[in-house]
Amino acid sequence: MKKVKASLFLLFFSALFICTSTDLMAQGDKKSTAILDAMSAKYQKVKSFKALFTYAPEGGKALKGDVTVKGTKFRLKMAGQEIYNDGKLMATYIKETNEVNLQDFDPTATGDLDPTKIYSAYKKGFKYAFLEEKKVGTQVVEVVELTPTNKNGQVSKVQIQVNKGDKSINNWKIFQKSGEKVTYKLDKFQPDVTVADAFFNFDAKQYPGVEVIDLR
Repeated sequence: MKKVKASLFLLFFSALFICTSTDLMAQGDKKSTAILDAMSAKYQKVKSFKALFTYAPEGGKALKGDVTVKGTKFRLKMAGQEIYNDGKLMATYIKETNEVNLQDFDPTATGDLDPTKIYSAYKKGFKYAFLEEKKVGTQVVEVVELTPTNKNGQVSKVQIQVNKGDKSINNWKIFQKSGEKVTYKLDKFQPDVTVADAFFNFDAKQYPGVEVIDLR
């Protein structure tokens, strides 16, 4: 379950920042298109970013996570896992068992954890609809619902809250067909961060006694 949550997070988070207005217009109603188009314009020029977030399963404890993305490289920490992707090798470290799974990263293969693949999946994989405008704390947010066109996936829908004033993302909620609901709140977003490529490489020396499971 932890691995599923991590992949679902990156799937939707990365998709939101690399979509284009043309793709949005092809799939949504006029209102939702305008909202997502404005949000996309805000983020699509970002070449790298770091984000801190809170994720909370419905009825469960809220937890913290963070992700750093640079092109197709990323490093994600959440749910007791750290996922490193340097563009060639993906390493998934599991803290509980002190083990790491290594596998080749193939940007042409289907996979939830590939920002490049997410781009094409997103523009063809969802329909959008405006739900409502409401006040959350001191902010006014616009809520858009995304429904997968592929009915065979594990997600039934996603609801995104976009700040009406500056078109930034406030939070999003993933509804799974199993009945599980998970809300992700963006706590801090740093665009165009300077980060060395080595940051995305898994270094076994930093994890004494780690068991390396090579799946290549």
